[in-house]
Order: sequence, then structure tokens, then C-alpha cells
Amino acid sequence: MAFVPPLSPDANPEVAELAKFFNETLGFCPNSVLTMSHRPAIAKAFIQLNMAVMANEGRVSSALKRLIAYMSSHVTGCRYCQAHTIRAAERYGAVDDQLQNIWQFRTHPAFNAAERAALELAIAASSVPNAVDETIQDEMRKHWNAGEIVEIMGVISLFGYLNRWNDSMATTLEEGANASGEALLSAQGWNPGKHG
Repeated sequence: MAFVPPLSPDANPEVAELAKFFNETLGFCPNSVLTMSHRPAIAKAFIQLNMAVMANEGRVSSALKRLIAYMSSHVTGCRYCQAHTIRAAERYGAVDDQLQNIWQFRTHPAFNAAERAALELAIAASSVPNAVDETIQDEMRKHWNAGEIVEIMGVISLFGYLNRWNDSMATTLEEGANASGEALLSAQGWNPGKHG
């Protein structure tokens, strides 16, 4: 059961207008945003940050950003965010081989060296204590420029916030995200847990 219930999508017109962004990403406004709407300034700031972090600035594709977010969410254990990020990765065109073999990314041919470096960074940066070391940094610098590294760290950091928010709030998983979790993650043991 949710710690704080989400408000209705039309509770705040400014939040509702900004939240249209999620209709493209997920096909619905997330309950996490509707919970943040109890304090509209938080919801608005979060949506704007999300839009900035997930914008395409070059080689870091929308699909890769969502796979990085999935990896980060898996490491922290947030099942709500795992379902959202795998759904968004699929909606943004992640290839089926990557979706089905995300945990074999180190060796599977569906992933290139740059993607492997980004996913390794997601694991290390999402771990507690933080495990980013010089080896991970050096591998990132081989494949990504400074701006791209900032983009990738933006995704990991955004999901650090969301993972804590949604796991602590026991945010109720929406039907569409639950369906994506079941379809794409249940073979690896995913279930909605406290978010069901």
C-alpha cells in the first residue's frame, strides 16, 4: 500500500501540463509524479529535471538512457523503476536482443564497448558504497566525451532520486508498467513486490 496516495492527474493544472511529457515516455503519468503533486513545486522541478536529463544531445540514445536507468534501478532494488525503465527502453526502440540479454551485456554481441562501459558505470555508481574507480572512469573516457559522461551520470543520478522515492513511498505500479515488467523481466525473477 502506498505510503502517500497519489493525487488525481488534474489536481494541479501546471503539473498536468508538464506531465504530458510522460505520455510519450510511458503512455501515462506516473503515480510517482502524482504523489509529488502534493507539493506542486517538487513535481514541476522533477519533471523539468527529467526532461533535461532524458533529452537527446547526441550519441547517448533515448533507448540507452533507459537501459542505464534500468540497470541503476535493478542495482538499488526498486521494482517500480525497473518496470518503468524497461517499458521506456522498449518504447524508445531498444533492440530485443538488448532487452532480453541486459544481464549478459558484458559479453553479448548486442552491446558494443561504449554501451558496456556505460552500463558498468551505472552498476558502480548505483552501488552503496559507490564503486566508481579509475578503471571505470578510464573506460568511459575511451568511448564517451565529457558532455556524454555528464548525460549518463545525469540518468544514473536522476534514478538514484527516483529509486529512493518510489521504494520508500511504495508507489503503486500502474497497469502498463506492470505489464511491461511481467513481459520483459519476470524471467529474471521480477515481480511488483510492495508496488502491487
